[in-house]
Amino acid sequence: MTDTLRPVDTVVDTPDSPQKLKRSIGVVGGTLLTLSCVTPASTLFVVVPDLFGSLGTATALTIAIGSLLCIAVAFCYSELGTLIPSAGGEYAMVSTLAGRLAGWLVFVLSLLVVMIVPPVIAMGTADYLAPVVHLDPSIAGAGVMLLATLAGLLDLRANAWITGIFLVLEVIAAAVVAVLGFAHSERGVGSLVSMQVAGSGGHTDTVTAMLVVSGLAIALFVTQGFSTAVYLSEELEHPRRNVARTVLATLAISTFIILIPVVAITMGASDLSTLTGGDISSMVTAWSNSAVGTFVSLCVALAIINAGIVMVIQNSRVLFASARDKAWPEPVNNVFAKLGRFGSPWVATLAVGVPGALLCFVNLDTLYGVTGVSVTGMYLLVAVAALLSRRGTHKHTPAWRMPLWPAMPILLIAVLAYILSQQEISYLLWTGGITAAATLYWAFYLRPRRDTRWLVSIPEDAQA
Repeated sequence: MTDTLRPVDTVVDTPDSPQKLKRSIGVVGGTLLTLSCVTPASTLFVVVPDLFGSLGTATALTIAIGSLLCIAVAFCYSELGTLIPSAGGEYAMVSTLAGRLAGWLVFVLSLLVVMIVPPVIAMGTADYLAPVVHLDPSIAGAGVMLLATLAGLLDLRANAWITGIFLVLEVIAAAVVAVLGFAHSERGVGSLVSMQVAGSGGHTDTVTAMLVVSGLAIALFVTQGFSTAVYLSEELEHPRRNVARTVLATLAISTFIILIPVVAITMGASDLSTLTGGDISSMVTAWSNSAVGTFVSLCVALAIINAGIVMVIQNSRVLFASARDKAWPEPVNNVFAKLGRFGSPWVATLAVGVPGALLCFVNLDTLYGVTGVSVTGMYLLVAVAALLSRRGTHKHTPAWRMPLWPAMPILLIAVLAYILSQQEISYLLWTGGITAAATLYWAFYLRPRRDTRWLVSIPEDAQA
């Protein structure tokens, strides 16, 4: 491919140099922040119920297959994240290795995912605060987004501790669900591969293999947050080593936290209709009592707030990096690249948090479908970049290297392309329309100004 970028070999700090984030967290802090972005409890209680509604007893199998695919994705992220440690994440990696246009499209897809998901998850807070107080979902979601924005203005180390405390509560909630589900098992392990879902009129329908493949787009999204480690690579100490450790550790832990309760719920639901209904809070209350149900609901509410904080942090880093890399007209770049007293990109944080609060008042029915297509397309382009990661000067750059290269990215490209082909046309059209608009922006604004715009910079790793 043409029009690719090479990493900057040397960076000399001058008043005109691109602003750099400070390295302040290690593997533990990075893993806590990244796990909080996966937000296992809110994923379990907000995203997984939709999978139960369409896949029934095949939900655990679908998530397990998606997690296996994510191992290959995590290998790609680990190699590229250590080769190109930038707050730009996917777009910095893909731009450097596969060309500026590919990197720009990845940026748009990633921004689409991380800008829309937080407010929609935040709106779920009202449902889980219901045992204590009744709130309008839009107002509750907007409040969570504003709270997350304020937290995002703080130092990253402080946020690692805040999100770490919330994460402990998430894990406790998931553990309670798992213990109660297994203790009240209504069906055996064989039910996990029985491929049944409750249909209309009380009938039992069979889940087809094609439906499972279609559901993989959402299943990939379930553990998608492990990519946050790449966004934090500029703030991780010793990134050439710690990015890969953070990515792989997060995927393993999040898969365990999410998949075990899903198995327990599948086995413990009183009947197929209850499982397909996906009301996990009601199942917990039925298995125990209202006090336990209230405790779990409050833990989930905190998990959603936790996810909002980390997603705002992640999104602001992406926007900050895009401004530093001259993606916008100069006045916009100057504003978004500003760093505050705590070292955080405060304008970029406000720019993603405040619109997120406003999005809580918008109808987003197609969110999961568009998000699934966007995540799959983003992973596909990252896999292409991984296939190109060992050519030219990049071949000898110090980095973590994945096993089974190039077979791993080639297989991943084929599987992801097939998953995309099985998605609903409306979701493909929505995502395709957005990427088409982004391509026009590239063609008429960025490409004619290639010497002054979209100059993806790779900050020097002084500890490499």
